[in-house]
Amino acid sequence: MTDNTILRYLTELNDNNDRQWYHSHKEGFQKAKTEFEGLIQELIYRIGKTDRSILHQNPRDLTFKLVRDTRFSHDKSPYNPAFRAHISSKGKLPIPVGYYIINLNNYKPLKLPYFAEKFSLKSGVRLRQTMPNSNKLVTH
Repeated sequence: MTDNTILRYLTELNDNNDRQWYHSHKEGFQKAKTEFEGLIQELIYRIGKTDRSILHQNPRDLTFKLVRDTRFSHDKSPYNPAFRAHISSKGKLPIPVGYYIINLNNYKPLKLPYFAEKFSLKSGVRLRQTMPNSNKLVTH
């Protein structure tokens, strides 16, 4: 599996972040989304070797939408040009803590693993706020 389709689509979406472009490129989105779900399935199998509680999860149920809530944001870009997923025994729910898949900094090639030790359940600190600037795929 390669990430060329994913990265090409995310780069184009980042450069053309508007509804008209997004709707006219649905086929590219579907290909990239399918490839990303394949990556998530592979991660489920690999992580499942040591954490069997996640093996029953379906990648479609773990991914987040690209649409952004822009109501209170200064950035009114309608789409978040990143495929994101949270792998845990409870699906996307943040508790229990699972494995977050986030592609940071202009969506450079995906690299595994970068383990986020800084996430704290008690403090409620968001993972994105605790991560250093990095171009790595983040897993936790």
